[in-house]
Amino acid sequence: MTLIIENVTVFDGEAVLGEGMSIVVEGNTIREVSDTPVTGSEAQRLDGGGRFAMPGLIDAHFHCYGAEANPAVIDRMPPGLRALHARRIMEDALQRGFTTVRDAAGGDHVLAAGLAKGLINGPRLFYPGLAISQTGGHGDMRDPDHFEGCACAYCGSLSVVVDGPDEMRKMVREQLRRGAHQIKLFVSGGVLSPSDPIWMNQFCDEEIRVAVEEAATRRTYVMAHAHTNAAAIRCVKNGVRSIEHATMLEADGVAAIVEHDAFAVPTLAIIDAIRAVGPSMGLPAAALAKVAEVGDLASTSLDRLRQAGAKIGFGTDLLGSVMDRQSREFALRREIMSAPEILRSATSVNAALVGMEGKLGTIAGGALADLLLVDGNPLEDISVLEQHDRLALIVADGRIRRNALV
Repeated sequence: MTLIIENVTVFDGEAVLGEGMSIVVEGNTIREVSDTPVTGSEAQRLDGGGRFAMPGLIDAHFHCYGAEANPAVIDRMPPGLRALHARRIMEDALQRGFTTVRDAAGGDHVLAAGLAKGLINGPRLFYPGLAISQTGGHGDMRDPDHFEGCACAYCGSLSVVVDGPDEMRKMVREQLRRGAHQIKLFVSGGVLSPSDPIWMNQFCDEEIRVAVEEAATRRTYVMAHAHTNAAAIRCVKNGVRSIEHATMLEADGVAAIVEHDAFAVPTLAIIDAIRAVGPSMGLPAAALAKVAEVGDLASTSLDRLRQAGAKIGFGTDLLGSVMDRQSREFALRREIMSAPEILRSATSVNAALVGMEGKLGTIAGGALADLLLVDGNPLEDISVLEQHDRLALIVADGRIRRNALV
């Protein structure tokens, strides 16, 4: 089946190509982008009415199983209920224009199979399996007073605990056996975990290197939760590709990220959400205090990354009742970045991050057919992407998922 979308202004993930253009889709692939009329009597034709055509959005820090703000509550959910929540979460993300998500903890082959079989009408998924934490680290959701008579390892719905290089090697291999597209580590303290301060260094260098080495055997990479400057430096020096949150960076941390050609994925939306409605999310006082500790630094870190020319990805890290604030990340970044920079982060930069440069995050011949038609120009007013009723057309993997063209 051939689909021809006519009369659109095309942003290809890097720049605007022109107005009055046509996009030709065959199967799940873009065949061509043309500035002249395209023939084809058997094709389905859609008149874009001069709308803004852009690649489908990519959220590089997403939580498919993020049904509750507190991961310990998610742990207590029956697996079937978690899966039902995940279906709704993913389908909602697609209707916000996110045609690809990179899960950051717990996303698995079950969701991938549901997508492949058409049971979930959601975005393309890159998943890590269980995120990996040390005992007492950010992924260890046991309360400090939890004790079972031994130092038994924790394995929850989103994360698992390992200690030492050998346990790390085995767990990374296990996640890769289950089909993980990338590996996730926790290398600093975090907001939602009950027993670790933000400033805490987690995993030794050898444990981090083992994870990177094992990921490389499958030609993939490690993404690492790292709020602090010290954690970011340790990660990139040991081969980590993707620094998540990057909230408290200083000049040497930014320089290390750039020097090692790594990506940084700030997540301003979750900080903004917790500050706005944190108590109603059911978060404990300790978590709210941690957000206060890192919140004022996040924008400064993003500005430092931008000024240094770092590769800045786009992520949101939302959970529970605030997942509908996913598109607010655009407006929050506009205080620091230009609209073109933000759109590149959410399209072409994130595509490179997940190893799909030229296939995702672009509108070009040979790319996968993930694209949006927007009423309004996000380059002039980025807030139009928060107004989801202005997404007139959503195409994901060559299939029309929303058509509100008139």
